[in-house]
Amino acid sequence: MLMQQERELVVEYGKKMITSGLTKGTSGNISIFNPDLKLMVISPSGLDYFQTTAEDVVVMDLDGNIVESERKPSSEHGLHSIFYKTRDDVRAVVHTHSMYCTAFASCNKPLEAVHYVIGVAGTPKVPCAKYATYGTDELAHNVIEACGKGNAVLLANHGIVTCGPTIGKAFSIADNMEYIAEVQYRANVLGNPAILSDEEMERVMIKFKSHGQVKKTDDKSDRVY
Repeated sequence: MLMQQERELVVEYGKKMITSGLTKGTSGNISIFNPDLKLMVISPSGLDYFQTTAEDVVVMDLDGNIVESERKPSSEHGLHSIFYKTRDDVRAVVHTHSMYCTAFASCNKPLEAVHYVIGVAGTPKVPCAKYATYGTDELAHNVIEACGKGNAVLLANHGIVTCGPTIGKAFSIADNMEYIAEVQYRANVLGNPAILSDEEMERVMIKFKSHGQVKKTDDKSDRVY
C-alpha cells in the first residue's frame, strides 16, 4: 500500500481530533505530505473517523489527482495542497471546527497573545482569513495569504487550519490554539485581557525552539510543547 505509514497516521490523528473535542462528526480533515514522492495523503470525505481505515485514506498529487484509493477525498484537498505548494517547511496540515476557534472565526476576530502558548504557532497573533465557500480555490488562496509564515490561521465563519513539519506538531498547534481561544473568550467575559507585546512574544518563540526533550527515536507523537 502506497504511503502506508502516513495513511495510518491520518487514521490515528483523525480519532484524536474527535476524542480531543477539536471537531464533531465527520467535519475537519488531516493531510500529510511526502516531499520525496511529491504526494499527500488526506482523510476521505464524510467517513466516520472511527470507521476509517488506512485503505480509506486517499493518496493524491498536488494537482488534485487521486493516485491511490477507492474513496473520495476531503472536499478541502485544495486547502491542504496549497500549503505544500507554497511552504517548504510544511509536511502536515490539520483543519478543525473546534468550538472556541470557530466562535472567533465566526466573528472574524483574530486570536491574540492572551497567553504565551500562542507562540507555538510561530506568531503573536493568529489572523482570520476572509470568507469563501468551503472546498473552493478562493478559500485556499485566502487562507494561505492570511497565514503568511505562521502555522495557524482562522477561516471566517468556518474553523481553523494549522500546519507543521510533522502531523504531531500540526495537531499540537491545533489543540493549543483551541486553548488560547477559550482563554481569550473567558478573559473577555471577565474584562479586557492584557495582551502580551510582540517583543515578549519574540522572546517566547525563541525559547520554544529549544523547549522539550531531545528525540532519540522517531517519536510520531511529537509532543514537544
